[in-house]
Amino acid sequence: MKMNQSVIGVLLIICIAFSGFLSGCSRDEGRDDKIEFLVPVTVSTVGKMDVEEKITATGTLRTTKVARLEVETGGILEFLTNKEGRRYREGDSVKAGDVIARITGDDVRLAARKEATLQRFETAKDEYESTKKLYDDGFKSRAELLKMQSGLEDARIDYEKSLNAEKRSQLTTPIDGIILRLARDRDNQSQPIAVGQYVNPGFEVARIAPTDILVADVDLVAQDVARVTEGLPARVKNYAWKNEEFNGRVVRLDPVIDPVTRALKAEIEVENHDAKLRPGMFVEVTIIREQKKDVPAVPREAVVNRGGKWVVFVLSGQRVVRKDVLLGLGDDNIVEIREGLSGGERVVTRGLETLEDQTRVRVTGTN
Repeated sequence: MKMNQSVIGVLLIICIAFSGFLSGCSRDEGRDDKIEFLVPVTVSTVGKMDVEEKITATGTLRTTKVARLEVETGGILEFLTNKEGRRYREGDSVKAGDVIARITGDDVRLAARKEATLQRFETAKDEYESTKKLYDDGFKSRAELLKMQSGLEDARIDYEKSLNAEKRSQLTTPIDGIILRLARDRDNQSQPIAVGQYVNPGFEVARIAPTDILVADVDLVAQDVARVTEGLPARVKNYAWKNEEFNGRVVRLDPVIDPVTRALKAEIEVENHDAKLRPGMFVEVTIIREQKKDVPAVPREAVVNRGGKWVVFVLSGQRVVRKDVLLGLGDDNIVEIREGLSGGERVVTRGLETLEDQTRVRVTGTN
């Protein structure tokens, strides 16, 4: 009887313990039902911005034109001085008609033969005038007069050639611009040659170009070829002037595609009145295809494609509401919202990968 009572007691204790275990589990399950994970998100407020459809490319700056002053007759190189009395040097501004240098020496003198041709011209002129007077008095025939006239014309042409040859010995710039290169060694462009040195025909004494307007050559590929037309505005940047943009426009598109790169070359004319940009600089060019000002827009990362529709998630209390939107202009950073959002609403920009309509969220930051 005592043994039965002991067994009953043990069974009772086990039942009480098991009941407590089940009760604890029931309470834990109840707590689990009440816990809901809040997705951490970053949000941004819908505002009005300027948005653009743009094409970005890179290129190298060059001048719009260049004048090369080269030696025609070999001789001794002499540099002239500018209006301030200083010898010309690279970087100086010059005007059309300025004489930069001249070539002297026996070769130039012999090539010009100015004194000899002048004397011949003057002699031919005297002979013609004497013959014409005799012809008028009836002492010379018309054939003799025409012969003298022909000799005078030949002498005049020879004299004018001599004047031109002498003039060509003076190296004169035909355009306004900046001296980019001045008498550099042909085999070592970093080495200027000495004044008074003999130079051969074909030697480049100076290279002059305007720099107030420069041109950026850029390559357009794929769909950008069809998106760019002449006249579109552009902005140009260089790493040396990180916070400054230079205005430009598309002035020319090549008529053919490059057979090697399969790219279309576009020429972008760039304003450079402050002379901050230099020929040879590597630049980033942004061509503006279309622009809208003060329109509703959001960061590009706030918009996702779900089931073929563009959607955003708008913050509403501790939940988000999924909204379909109609997009407009945009780039990699911002995009115009034509329909679906109102100004002042806050949209999720980060953490939206797993969001659905009415998902509970926790805002961890704004941008």
